[in-house]
Amino acid sequence: MVQADAAQVAPEDVRTVAGVSWRSGEGLVVSADDVREIATSLPGVVEIESQGFDFRVAGKGFVWSYPERQPGRPRVVRTDIAVLFVGDEAEKQALLKGEPDLFFATRGYDGWPLVMLRLERVDRPRLEELVTDAWQMRGGAVVSSD
Repeated sequence: MVQADAAQVAPEDVRTVAGVSWRSGEGLVVSADDVREIATSLPGVVEIESQGFDFRVAGKGFVWSYPERQPGRPRVVRTDIAVLFVGDEAEKQALLKGEPDLFFATRGYDGWPLVMLRLERVDRPRLEELVTDAWQMRGGAVVSSD
């Protein structure tokens, strides 16, 4: 566990996930910028103009900002949460049940092979894996072989 001198680090700059603490800026906390960097490094990816981020390959979305909807309120685009394509219901359920601290779903996504990922709780290597898998399942593997 990374120990921080309380005089040097404000409480909001220290994160704890799965019992591991670190300071912001040490490379473990990911953001929308990391999603963008990973997605745009993949062949054939197009970023769609949006209030957050929205990436497609072969005309199909594979990762985008979560458009949170609450009754009676305008939609809020959450760039701290990514919506990821996961392929099928079995994979969706495996992620939701296996890692509930990282993934969640909402009723608006029932029946769709999509999960929401809390970016503040995932590290860079895992984010790369998830975004790359989503890209491959949506047609990236075909695009990269052309």
